[in-house]
Amino acid sequence: MALATLTARVDERDKANFDLFCSNVGLNTSTAINLFVKAVLREKRIPFEIMQAPDPFFSETNMAYAKKSVQEFKDGKGKAHELIKDI
Repeated sequence: MALATLTARVDERDKANFDLFCSNVGLNTSTAINLFVKAVLREKRIPFEIMQAPDPFFSETNMAYAKKSVQEFKDGKGKAHELIKDI
């Protein structure tokens, strides 16, 4: 099988730390990247979870508002009603 070169730009410090990590686990950088490529192709996805941005609904501001509203309801400053659905 013919080999091809893959070039990627990475922060110098990240590259040095990655090279050191690979060396410490008995790999070279090229082998580690090939393992990643093979895993992507085998699983047809990125083989690890990529951090997602938090849902803005659960921001500190919204949560504080919801807690305040619940407390006001518990203190008798509100009334329960059926869910109103738009038709």
